[in-house]
Amino acid sequence: MNRIVRSVLAAAVLVISTTAQAQSPAAKVDAIKVHSAAIEGNLEGNSADRDVFVVLPPSYASHPERRYPVVYFLHGFFATAAKYMEGTRIAEAAAAAVQAGGAEMILVVPDSDSRHAGSLYSNSSTVGNFEGFITRDLIAAIDRQYRTLARPESRGLAGHSMGGYGTLRLAMRYPGIYSSIYAMSACCLAPRAPVAEQLKPLAGITPEQAAKGDFMVRATLASAAAWSPAPEKPPLFLETGLLPDGSIDPLVTAKWAANAPLVMVAQSVPALKTLSGIAMDVGDKDSLKGSNEAVHDELLRFGLKVEWEVYDGDHGNRIAERFRTKLLPFFSRQLKGQ
Repeated sequence: MNRIVRSVLAAAVLVISTTAQAQSPAAKVDAIKVHSAAIEGNLEGNSADRDVFVVLPPSYASHPERRYPVVYFLHGFFATAAKYMEGTRIAEAAAAAVQAGGAEMILVVPDSDSRHAGSLYSNSSTVGNFEGFITRDLIAAIDRQYRTLARPESRGLAGHSMGGYGTLRLAMRYPGIYSSIYAMSACCLAPRAPVAEQLKPLAGITPEQAAKGDFMVRATLASAAAWSPAPEKPPLFLETGLLPDGSIDPLVTAKWAANAPLVMVAQSVPALKTLSGIAMDVGDKDSLKGSNEAVHDELLRFGLKVEWEVYDGDHGNRIAERFRTKLLPFFSRQLKGQ
């Protein structure tokens, strides 16, 4: 666990500092707020008014009669939508992809940061219903404000790291909303239990102390807040699973396992079969390679077709490049235009 999360932390820095190679001028970007009723009332106090970046295709202003497919891209842990917009040069990548002959589409990058640096795109009374935000409130807002093709066959979902996890999770839990998905270096795929040695220093931790914690502390608290919320346990409103005798509560372990895509696949085959395209990739030097391979193999075991690649790279050093050269062309092939 330590090795994996430290790799992801290093990758987050790399993603933010990486630059794309596209030389095309950036597409127009709208920075908007989307209110999510689904997030209202969460115990952490995470805002229901979310920052969202909308990247419009080159012809959007000049062709007011035209409607466009939409790809929703979910950012990773310990980062924000703004950092991913900058680090992956999403607007420039969109323009370059069109210049190279790709289909024009609207790209939407919502912010899903939380008190502990990431919502895990889950539904929790503590963190808020980020599933509802992404799959319902966000889509409704984008379809109202922009000229979208508001239908599943013209809507895709993708993400990196925590966002790759969210992509697989939401596709399995909400069939009929997206027609194709792309998970880049997804985290949190295999079942894992809370680790007692990591939890003992967190006993009695305050929100102020948690906010200053390192990646490991915040990742552990984010997992507990998303997957084992405890509304009766202020001030963090979560259950780490650590029992007084130093052992781990098996119920909390089961709750965390139930949120692992590797576990979810077998129960989600009908939902996954509604998708016209599934793509996954991971770097050969990424510590998450094994869990991504396991999910890929599980998908194949149930007869699902997956565009799969293990490439030369680590968790974050080629995300900007692959967003432009792999992810956008995938959706250009998959999504139906006007």
